[in-house]
Amino acid sequence: MATWKASSSSPASSPSRRFISYRRRTKASPPRRPSSESPPRKMRSIADIMAKSSPVVEQEQDDSYGDVTCEKCDSGERDDELLLCDKCDKGFHMKCLRPIVVRVPVGPWVCVDCSDQRPVRRLSQKKIMHFFRIEKQIDQTEKSQLSQESRKHRRRSCSLTVKKRRRKLLPMVPSEDLEQRLAQMGTLASALTALGIKYSDDLTYVPGMAPRSANRSKFEIGGMQVLAKEDLETLELCRAMYRRGECPPLVVVFDPLEGYTVEADGPIKDLTFIAEYTGDVDYLKNRENDDCDSIMTLLLSEDPSKTLVICPDKYGNISRFISGINNHNRFGKKKQNCKCVRYSVNGECRVLLVATRDIAKGERLYYDYNGYEHEYPTHLFL
Repeated sequence: MATWKASSSSPASSPSRRFISYRRRTKASPPRRPSSESPPRKMRSIADIMAKSSPVVEQEQDDSYGDVTCEKCDSGERDDELLLCDKCDKGFHMKCLRPIVVRVPVGPWVCVDCSDQRPVRRLSQKKIMHFFRIEKQIDQTEKSQLSQESRKHRRRSCSLTVKKRRRKLLPMVPSEDLEQRLAQMGTLASALTALGIKYSDDLTYVPGMAPRSANRSKFEIGGMQVLAKEDLETLELCRAMYRRGECPPLVVVFDPLEGYTVEADGPIKDLTFIAEYTGDVDYLKNRENDDCDSIMTLLLSEDPSKTLVICPDKYGNISRFISGINNHNRFGKKKQNCKCVRYSVNGECRVLLVATRDIAKGERLYYDYNGYEHEYPTHLFL
């Protein structure tokens, strides 16, 4: 700080004269504290605070569901597959339920005991055999496999013309384990029982509907392809296998989004006969306002009043539960692994379901509902 002083020429000047100082402030001086302000309080130490504070009790996490077990198998393993009922808090494995639950349900879920639906009965081995009318000599039957190589090739006199080799139907190969086959048929029996449908492996003709005389392949528009003799033998062989309790390796499962569906419980080769579409035969004119979602075309006649359909709402088999593809989705064709083909068998129309490629175990079966007509609304299918 620089200071300049102005004074008289003589130090003995009059007392009234005083020194005048001029200061140039180069730095702000700190503000003065008012006299009335109290001094800062002294902060308490952390030891004093901890001494007077109450102890914090950690809340234990709710582990009341940690010891939940399945009510069916009494096991708590595979907790990612354990479903808890929203009413009774009981646990169930998705694979232990009947029908099997393949996906975790979206939203609230209740068990069979808490729901209003009628529970699906688990049928015993004796009832399963009675349900499918299996012959009693099931344990004494030998493995019946149709060997294509063992057939004798007959020489036929014909001209040397190049023909496309016709592909032949292959018989189904059932599971070797008897218990596994009974479990597979048990899933079908449970699904049919839950829907109030009786098992039938053939077309049924009920009075008041279309008679059997109306089912003639000669009434088909443009004719119908005739099932070859070798394929007819394969069909009869598969029917005999069904009567002996030898079924294709298929199981019926329940999907919350798609309903009842069919999955392969073993490998199935391409062009293997899966099942015949069965049910009540009726005229299409009688079913125009029917709410059945599984009606299959049996005969397309030039006269619309003579067109026949199969209605599996009272009688049916596993073909009723095979799902359809979405024709309006580009991924629909990729999921298709079987098809329905209409044949003339001994002058009558039949609908057969055949594999169109090799099907692996655990793969779901799909076919095109609009194989002949583009009238079924499949745009809502998954």
